[in-house]
Amino acid sequence: MAFYLGIDIGTSGTKALVMDADGAVIATATAEHPIFSPKPGWSEQRPDDWWASAVAATRAVVKKAKIDARQIAGIGLSGQMHGLVITDGAGKPLRNSLIWNDQRTASQCAEIEDAVGGRNKLISLVGNKAMTSFTLTKLLWVRKHEPKIYDRVKHFLLPKDYVRLKLTGEYVGEVSDMSGTLMLDQKKRNWSKEIIDIFQIDASILPPVVESQEITGRLTKAAAAALGLCEGVPVVGGGGDQPAGAVGNGVVAQGLMSATMGTSGVVFVHSPEYVTNPHGKVQTFCSSVAGEYCMFGCILAAGGSYQWYRNVLGATEIAEAKKKKVDPYELLTAQAAAAPAGCEGLFFLPYLTGERTPHADPNARACWIGMHNRTTKNELVRSVLEGVTFAMNDALTAFRERNVAIKEIRLSGGGARSEFWRQLQADIYGTTCVTINAEEGPAYGVALLAAVGTGRFKDVRQACKAGIRITRTVKPQAKLKKLYETHYAQYQRLYPALKDEFQEMAKL
Repeated sequence: MAFYLGIDIGTSGTKALVMDADGAVIATATAEHPIFSPKPGWSEQRPDDWWASAVAATRAVVKKAKIDARQIAGIGLSGQMHGLVITDGAGKPLRNSLIWNDQRTASQCAEIEDAVGGRNKLISLVGNKAMTSFTLTKLLWVRKHEPKIYDRVKHFLLPKDYVRLKLTGEYVGEVSDMSGTLMLDQKKRNWSKEIIDIFQIDASILPPVVESQEITGRLTKAAAAALGLCEGVPVVGGGGDQPAGAVGNGVVAQGLMSATMGTSGVVFVHSPEYVTNPHGKVQTFCSSVAGEYCMFGCILAAGGSYQWYRNVLGATEIAEAKKKKVDPYELLTAQAAAAPAGCEGLFFLPYLTGERTPHADPNARACWIGMHNRTTKNELVRSVLEGVTFAMNDALTAFRERNVAIKEIRLSGGGARSEFWRQLQADIYGTTCVTINAEEGPAYGVALLAAVGTGRFKDVRQACKAGIRITRTVKPQAKLKKLYETHYAQYQRLYPALKDEFQEMAKL
């Protein structure tokens, strides 16, 4: 039997997954890699650490799956999006990668929009406004602050594409990931000549881009030896973690949306057509379905807000959970369930690390608003879960403003594991929510893409249909849906009222 390997280069580590020819997950394994912060707001990683963790995770998962390495018929790659990888002519990284959550490039964002003739013009060229996460801002930062390094650049890649280089010796990117660089003409699904000309980028450093299921190269002898696999295994284009995760969630057709609660939160919809948001509230990218598109919004501290609450205010619950041998989140969620819906007017703004969607404001700050003498820890913890879900609903609202039809929302991540939080999401989103049997996201998505690219399935939709099924359905409760519509309207007024104050606070 043939098996397929999915490798996802995440921020904190790499996940490897083995899938069988019917789309069933056989085994997974992870290996960590470090992150560095040379200055406040800076985030960097060493590309060779990604390769080391990919090797470790792959060896571990093949052993865990108890399969013959000769049975691996294809490899798919996913990874954190936007990270800048620049190499010399031999493929050696010239510096650490500036990764997606590095915040040093605010001035480059302004420079980019000014140079092209404004935000609307930039959106018309590449589908999105300039944000600190996007890769062109990082490339321009290196050119300005490290010119000697910039002058040596021969190749530009994204994180997963560096791992591809190590696997195959090929410099190749693919459309879904490169959509997040601010350099791709998404309508043409190729590099934007206007952007290249405006910013005087040497086009020779940019790799060719392909669709996600296309074969980009084959495993070299050296890479095969490192991974414990066989030389010649085909490696497909794969996808950025969000488009690849959408494949892993089966969100590959119109009317479906995914809401994923990890450290960050991502709300994602598929679109057969190219649709941009004129205000740049949500991002438009090429999808991992050939010739089609997607839109998504990213909430920077979704599950991260709940984790912060646990770490800072949950010492009692952590100690009690240790005695009871349960997860502290079980106790915290039980407290949240004991509080009244709406928390008697208490709101939490989850901007612990600034915010991306819809405000694109690195200076936004988290806060509670509306405490009174009846407020208890029950309301505090419930308001965190409500606030995070309201923030996710901001992206959903932006989609609806663009007349994007949403019939079903597929929940994943931490917010999908709790019965309480699943129902809370259904009530706040006002839409039927479901969970599915697949929980591995991007790694599973690119394993499916590898199966498509090597001929096991005729297309991505057939692959998703083979492996994915709904496991539970949650419908919104009419009374709470109405209550949360009122509370969400109040929530929407809070950021605009505090925006200027956040800017002043950042100066303190």
